[in-house]
Amino acid sequence: MDYGFAYGVSSLKPSVIREILKSSGNTIPLAAGNPAPDAFPVDDIKKIVKDVLDSDPVLALQYGITEGYAPLVAELTKLAKNRYGVGTDNDSLIVTSGAQQVMSLTSQCFINNGDCVICEEPSFIGALNCFRSYGARLVGVPVESDGINIEALEEKLKAESNVKFIYTIPNFQNPAGATMSLEKRKALYELAKKYGVMVLEDNPYGDLRVSGSDVAAIKSFDTDGIVIYSGSFSKIVAPGIRVGFVLAPSEVIAKLTVAKQTQDVHTPLISQLIVYKWLTEYDFEGHIEKIRKIYKRKLDLLCGCIDEQLGDFLTYHRPEGGLFVWAKLNDGINMLDFCRKASAAGVSVVPGNAFMTDGDAECQYIRMNFSTPSDEDIVKGVKILGEVARSL
Repeated sequence: MDYGFAYGVSSLKPSVIREILKSSGNTIPLAAGNPAPDAFPVDDIKKIVKDVLDSDPVLALQYGITEGYAPLVAELTKLAKNRYGVGTDNDSLIVTSGAQQVMSLTSQCFINNGDCVICEEPSFIGALNCFRSYGARLVGVPVESDGINIEALEEKLKAESNVKFIYTIPNFQNPAGATMSLEKRKALYELAKKYGVMVLEDNPYGDLRVSGSDVAAIKSFDTDGIVIYSGSFSKIVAPGIRVGFVLAPSEVIAKLTVAKQTQDVHTPLISQLIVYKWLTEYDFEGHIEKIRKIYKRKLDLLCGCIDEQLGDFLTYHRPEGGLFVWAKLNDGINMLDFCRKASAAGVSVVPGNAFMTDGDAECQYIRMNFSTPSDEDIVKGVKILGEVARSL
């Protein structure tokens, strides 16, 4: 039977990370991107769920409006303004089923088959595959230690036609770990304005800063209504509840809302109520401080182990936050052989080509995660990686 899959889907390959996780078994998961188990506010969520189901179970289990639970929308609008410095009188906000849905809604509303999306390279594989599924042409711009290469970005904006938006993760970029400087954020915004292109600013990791100082969001400069801002509670509460939000010009939000009605009608009310009560009745700032300490300890541990076990075989950029370390293997080591042998030895890492706009291009990078594995597994896993590197 020829099933006749849609063009955008038939050309997609499975997520390398998801496939690694499915087949990892008892391997040490340096490939994952899950929050640390001890970072979940489990006790808080238990109390909230009990309270919600005891006090108003019908509200939690019934249909809701597409835009989101109104008190949560109001609270997120306030949070976006006060904590992240984003949002004007011309902007609106809706709740989404995680930040991944923001990528899908934006694609559905803006991308026609063959349109161009300019992405940082490397970039988040989930977003890249989402854009591909809607028929986008992906054009990569290199990421440097302080963010996207501005000169290369302008060259692409000059050369490419039908550019719909620039996709960027300015804080602790996945996978590169880079934080875009304030100067580059302003320059990116000015280029987008100059060439009449939207910006999709994805900020899932912004609250996970462990060193350095916060940098203003690109959306905070947006006086022209060209920036779509995506936020998420997956990394600071729990990914399993699937709650995110998108803040954008009201005209854009109106279209994203219609698109969301075709995808999932609304984000589950019980998940929205968990986030609302957690934000309004529990110690949000205390929790952020707690998880930052967890991630600083784990990042320090991973970097120390890399320096000790892999210092002769790779170089890397130490991030100021987030969940990942992006490392470049020396030219004498075949990256894919390294990943395969590491997996066979019981440690999973992600091959860097998974994050490229052209997955078949040569790549010497790997991504390592420090949030998911235990401290003991970080030590053991990097030691094994050192043995693999020496064998190659």
